[in-house]
Amino acid sequence: MENKKVIFSGMQPSGSLTLGNYLGALKNWVKLQSEYDCYYCVVDMHAITVPKEPKDLRKNTLEVLANYIAAGLDPKQVTLFIQSHVSAHAELGWVLNCLTYFGELGRMTQFKDKTKRLESSSIPAGLFTYPVLMAADILLYQADLVPVGEDQRQHLEITRDIAQRFNNRYSETFKVPEAFISKDGAKIMSLQDPSSKMSKSDSHENAFIILMDDLDTIRRKLKRAVTDSEGVVRFNDDQPGVKNLINIYSKITDKTTDEIVASYEGKGYAQFKDDLAEVIIGEVRPIQERIDYLLKNKDYLQEIYSYGAEKAEAAARKTLRKVYKKVGFIPK
Repeated sequence: MENKKVIFSGMQPSGSLTLGNYLGALKNWVKLQSEYDCYYCVVDMHAITVPKEPKDLRKNTLEVLANYIAAGLDPKQVTLFIQSHVSAHAELGWVLNCLTYFGELGRMTQFKDKTKRLESSSIPAGLFTYPVLMAADILLYQADLVPVGEDQRQHLEITRDIAQRFNNRYSETFKVPEAFISKDGAKIMSLQDPSSKMSKSDSHENAFIILMDDLDTIRRKLKRAVTDSEGVVRFNDDQPGVKNLINIYSKITDKTTDEIVASYEGKGYAQFKDDLAEVIIGEVRPIQERIDYLLKNKDYLQEIYSYGAEKAEAAARKTLRKVYKKVGFIPK
């Protein structure tokens, strides 16, 4: 059997994913699963870097796993697991913490963004060392490639730095991962502020579409999506709201942006938005039905995440044993 390149990625358990998560990442993951050896996890350990209600964390973790499978990830083809079920993530995270410098973590822009409104006395250490745990996630599986958006690129760079530092100090141990950039790199932006990425944490409820939104809600949010006063469907930077909607249309239908623009020549935004709502509904309805089925069959979900954790554990332990030996820990 040919050795496939390894891909690792994960999402935080924040409940049902947004259309942005689905089109920007998950749909691409599905395309990669037959060509690569893929490890996809629900990163529940990362989630507790900010306070979480335990019952919500448990519920949301299962929801994200159900979203993964409903969107088309095949548990027989990929390794699907929950991060906290593989203790090697925390164990390697500690070793890598001891090789990571305070100054380089302090330069992380996401850390600065997340903490600028907090008193320094109330910032959790886990939020500061988040990139180190992310490095452990990736390096444990000797990942060749990591699908990243622009906002995660800095975290991948520090992962590469940590891997090279360990290899230089202790001899070749980790693969140094590369970024996997999708050929279609268009990000899905907020429906209300197209300069920001679509996010469920947005204070404006019409800014994002959740995969589990009911069909009338999807139509309503599309109707209220920001466009401009021109009333002409065109794909350019001067019309960021319209451009974002065209990108959504394109990602779902695989039509080019030029084809979409041509088909709406002489038609206004109302027709375009109505049609886009139906395109989105056509895509998410079967996913919603599958999510609903999976969440009513939690025993099946448990089978999947238990099997995935066993597979992930076997690969992770192999790397961790090497690391422990090289840093000088005595074997059990």
